[in-house]
Amino acid sequence: MSFRYFYLLPFTLLLLAPLARAEPIRSIEVVGNRRIDSESVMLMIPAKPGDNASPERLNQITKTLQRSGYFEQVSTSVSNGVLRVNISETPVVGRITVEGNDAISTEDLKKEIRLTERAPFSAALIGADTQRILTLYQRQGFFNTRVEPQRINTDDHRVDVVFQITEGHKTRIRSISFEGNRAFSSRTLRGAIISQEHAWWRFMASFDNFDADRIEFDMQQLRQFYMKNGFADVSVSRVYSRLSADRRDYSVRFKIVEGPRYRFGAIDIENPFPDVDMQDLRRAVQFRAGDIYNIEKVEQTTAKLRQVVAERGYAFINVDIEPKKNEDSLTIDLRFNIRPAQRMYLNDIIISGNSRTFDFVINRHLMMRPKDPFSLQSIEQSRQRLMRTGFFKSVDMSPTRIEDTNLMNLNVNVQEQPTGELSGGVGWSNINGFMVDAGITERNFMGRGQIVSIRAQVAQYQDMVSFSFTEPYLFKRALSGGFDVNYVVYDYSKLGSFGYNRDTFGVAGRLGWLLTDNLSQQLRLSATWDTISDLLANRRDTNLYTASTSLRYSKLDTDFTQNTHTGVIGSLSLAYTGFGGTETFLRTDSSLTGMVNFLENRWQLRSTIEAGFIQPIQDDYISRPYRYFLGGESLRGFDNAGIGSRNWMNRNYAYGGLWKMNGTTQLNFPVFIPDEYQVKGFLFLDYGILGKPPKSDLTFFGQPNLVDESLRASYGFGIYWNTPMGPMNFSWGYPILRKDYDRERRFLLSFETQF
Repeated sequence: MSFRYFYLLPFTLLLLAPLARAEPIRSIEVVGNRRIDSESVMLMIPAKPGDNASPERLNQITKTLQRSGYFEQVSTSVSNGVLRVNISETPVVGRITVEGNDAISTEDLKKEIRLTERAPFSAALIGADTQRILTLYQRQGFFNTRVEPQRINTDDHRVDVVFQITEGHKTRIRSISFEGNRAFSSRTLRGAIISQEHAWWRFMASFDNFDADRIEFDMQQLRQFYMKNGFADVSVSRVYSRLSADRRDYSVRFKIVEGPRYRFGAIDIENPFPDVDMQDLRRAVQFRAGDIYNIEKVEQTTAKLRQVVAERGYAFINVDIEPKKNEDSLTIDLRFNIRPAQRMYLNDIIISGNSRTFDFVINRHLMMRPKDPFSLQSIEQSRQRLMRTGFFKSVDMSPTRIEDTNLMNLNVNVQEQPTGELSGGVGWSNINGFMVDAGITERNFMGRGQIVSIRAQVAQYQDMVSFSFTEPYLFKRALSGGFDVNYVVYDYSKLGSFGYNRDTFGVAGRLGWLLTDNLSQQLRLSATWDTISDLLANRRDTNLYTASTSLRYSKLDTDFTQNTHTGVIGSLSLAYTGFGGTETFLRTDSSLTGMVNFLENRWQLRSTIEAGFIQPIQDDYISRPYRYFLGGESLRGFDNAGIGSRNWMNRNYAYGGLWKMNGTTQLNFPVFIPDEYQVKGFLFLDYGILGKPPKSDLTFFGQPNLVDESLRASYGFGIYWNTPMGPMNFSWGYPILRKDYDRERRFLLSFETQF
């Protein structure tokens, strides 16, 4: 052996030493398992008989078993070819409970907990769950909350986990200030955001609690507010939020760089479709050159242009906007480029997240079907229709394109919410007096979208119990069908000038459908059995069998922040009562309401006109409860049934009329109370004419009654408060056209609450 090989020998032996120590595995033995059987453990071991039991292999076995999460401790040893794996199992989670919570429900807190029962205990998961619970409390403004997870070992090798919560006080927003605002006052900007400064009288609101996510949203609201008012370069660059030393209050400061104020400049539309009239496209523009720049008007114009082009059969278009700022004139020129897009079609609709609501209920609210042309506008309209059902807390609709095709799949993911409602209420109104009611309503019965309602009411002048069922998609078509059953007892002998009592039992079936997006029609068949006790007439039993049809038109643009509407609502109904009943007549009723908002949608002008006409068949008698009466809420300043023809001997006894026309014009305006409390003042002018009663009531014991068809009118003011418990309405009315025998009521209060 040469000298150089003599020196290489130690190094060779050193490299071969581990292999010499790594004896082969003849068998594997699992020790210490109690809940998991040995065969299952051996399946997780990355070794088998015949492998070498090297230190690296043993270390790999230990790490693999520990990463599985089923074992707290793992050790390995080899003796005489036997690999011994000694394990200590991770305990299984038994019960998970939350204690000490009051401000946030246990159900909402458990939604944040990822640790599940009957799963291996994990300290890492508990730590993450604790942080999620703390984050949820901080979003509600509870920054002093402490969450202490507790582990309770049980005898059956299980662990109960308790999240012990110590709720702190809410952290309020002490002040909201702005830096850099010159065009608008701080008070105006505070009205543009959701967060509010804390004040003692905001005890029913939660917007004065500090919420970091809400502050981020407020920054977006401020940008949107400025861009609606001409400031296209505005930036809200940063927010300073400082917590007081006692951790009770936050001071929030927004930094704003306004930039110059712009107006709309030149407006141009590029139209590639020769059969689309340019005049129609220009009429779709929602602004004029010289108007203050408004980003919302730009977005509305884009949507209108899409609609005009789509009505000509071009469903696949893009509208690109090219703005050009003119710094010298502070104007923004806009060019709307209408571009044809590749034709895309819907391949399939994939619905997920609905554990209760059937797929067909969701599908019938979608405005697209497989093989239809793909339309983003239809997707958004479908999402809004699903949200308006009230069945879902959220609806996410995301299209995905099938690669190398012109087909799209639509993924509809919904998050369901409770649709049942157990309600009760107390209140007072001039027509019912003091009342207590209770009801159960399910708006998604059995997950089929059906509506079932049971309600009962006990009031000073009226008791009622009713049952209602509605199928909104009868015979798998866009038909709404249902029936109603009710029993009502009216005690009107001492209420106003009605002068009668009435017990009525009625059943009705109905069928309705949409004629257009804004126009609907309904057919109704009903039967009513009444017992009427009139002060000046004998007791009378009546049977009414009625067939009616009605049309309803509604086109409203709603501002949900101000709870106001702009638009028109109209209705027209025609009913025939007869078919062998005790009374036979035709009845026509109509109403029309117009509303317009102005001054940042905080003011509203509302006008309503109503008309009704009853035509007896062959001079048949019409009992008093079926006639028209005016007064109270229908003609403020006058009592219930306070105007119209009266008995010459008992002037408090009103006969009602066979026709009527009445209306109101009302101006609603904000008062000094913040908008979030939904308190409005109003001024009104009411008017009405009540026609004559039937011929048989024109005289009484041979003497002529006080019969007239004169115009009545009143004016007044009031306050409307949409309280968290229900709406309250206070009004003071003063007649300006009246008769001496009319019954007046200056003050009117109505209040109803549900819980």
